[in-house]
Amino acid sequence: MRYLFYTVVPFLVLLAALSLACIVSYFIVLGIGDLISFRQLINRLAQLFLMLSIFPAMAYLKINKEELGFARRPVFLKQLLQGFGLGFITLIPVFIALYMLGVDVIDESQHWTTGLLAKYTAINLSIALLISMIEEPLFRGIMLTALNKKMPVTAAILITSTYYAGLHFFSSSTDIPVQDIGLFSGFKLLGEAFGNLLNPENLSAFFSILMVGIFLGVLRTQVKASLGLCIGCHTCWVWQIKMSNKLFNMNFTSEYLYLINVYYDGVIGPLVTVWLMLAVAGFFLYRRINKAKYQPDPSN
Repeated sequence: MRYLFYTVVPFLVLLAALSLACIVSYFIVLGIGDLISFRQLINRLAQLFLMLSIFPAMAYLKINKEELGFARRPVFLKQLLQGFGLGFITLIPVFIALYMLGVDVIDESQHWTTGLLAKYTAINLSIALLISMIEEPLFRGIMLTALNKKMPVTAAILITSTYYAGLHFFSSSTDIPVQDIGLFSGFKLLGEAFGNLLNPENLSAFFSILMVGIFLGVLRTQVKASLGLCIGCHTCWVWQIKMSNKLFNMNFTSEYLYLINVYYDGVIGPLVTVWLMLAVAGFFLYRRINKAKYQPDPSN
């Protein structure tokens, strides 16, 4: 029962952030009109409020920056590069496999130049870093650290990863005209977003992102003050996916199309799930073998 309470707390914080975003967005729209989509405004404000919630949570739980996962600046910057390299070597085999199996085909309609490629690389890298700098301190930082203070690390990783995966599908596609927006219009969009969580088309992508969260959770908990590694790895994954979507198209006639979720981003799906599962299992097997290797022989 105690674990159930701590499992529900992040949901209550999320619900509070979303509710506040709905109300604040209404008053902002009254002032700026249709300069930004109402649903996008709610989404951005909810992210902001969730980020801001880290600070009172750190104070309440007496968590310092190192416990949150941030190493000293030189170490943190080194971790970013190491994490980026880890992200590259863990996901590039997936792209190679999808290309070799004919699931991805080169988009020949694009006329690439060095300048255009550099532009897309810089833009997508910046977006990827921004996403990671928001999501990692929130999930592998405060949420994982707080839950791990109250329950075993395995449970903390699974719960954090479930929230992380679920939020990727918590979205609404409805655009409400400015003249029709009322004080409680945002809550209508919230209802639609909750309904989207139950969409069966998202199931294989959900399990894939759940495995992404578990991989990053293991990385965070097995290396002290390793949030930089998580941010770097996450950044590289998002950057690779965005660049892949620019360079390739999905081949909807491929017999191996089941390896991806065609409704999500064209990469995430069963192949990523199994690949990262093997990577995590391989890590623990390697650690167990090495631990046994250096254990003293009791017969000596």
